[in-house]
Amino acid sequence: MYVELKDGSNAFPLYLYPDTTNQQGNLFVEKTSNISSDFLSTIKEKLGYIPTPEAIFYYIYAIFHSPTYRQRYAEFLKIDFPRVPLTSNNQLFKNLSEKGQELVQLHLMKSKKLNKLITKVVSNGDNTVTEVTYKSDTQCVYINKNCYFEGIEPQVWEFKIGGYQVLDKWLKDRKKAKRTLSFDDVLHYQKIVVALKETMQLMREIEQFIPSFPIE
Repeated sequence: MYVELKDGSNAFPLYLYPDTTNQQGNLFVEKTSNISSDFLSTIKEKLGYIPTPEAIFYYIYAIFHSPTYRQRYAEFLKIDFPRVPLTSNNQLFKNLSEKGQELVQLHLMKSKKLNKLITKVVSNGDNTVTEVTYKSDTQCVYINKNCYFEGIEPQVWEFKIGGYQVLDKWLKDRKKAKRTLSFDDVLHYQKIVVALKETMQLMREIEQFIPSFPIE
């Protein structure tokens, strides 16, 4: 997991691996979970067992994508690391973990859902990004006068992650670099559109699972 704050950025790996560069290292040492024993003890008290590190990570990922969680703790999230509310409801834990896994697959661009494109590309052969203009009435994003992506809903176009409007920033970064989009670039952008729309749907489903905050 990667967390960016105003005063710096932090990476939190799910597993810790032995130092293989040290010749005196133990070749039989395996990777270990990077989850504190106190946290594991607490989650065991809640659920009666300790889930796999992956299941815990997916649960956390789902919680952090709950719109209510983000709104309720918005001020706190601006100044400190996010706190993870734990549930004693095993079914709720499993449901959120499953949704979190779906989100992770989307955001790693590994989900099979990404293969079902929802946009079309209209181009005269010139895919150079010289402008980035969105027209909500036609749901089109223009990258130059004669090339555009069609079928991008306003709420998908406006969706933000980390304070950035994803679809807008992706194109403007390439405009700044005077980039001509390749076939793979165009396909990747279309998959990002799918990922964002599916993310929005999963966030709604996560909300339906969580009865209220604080979670019990």
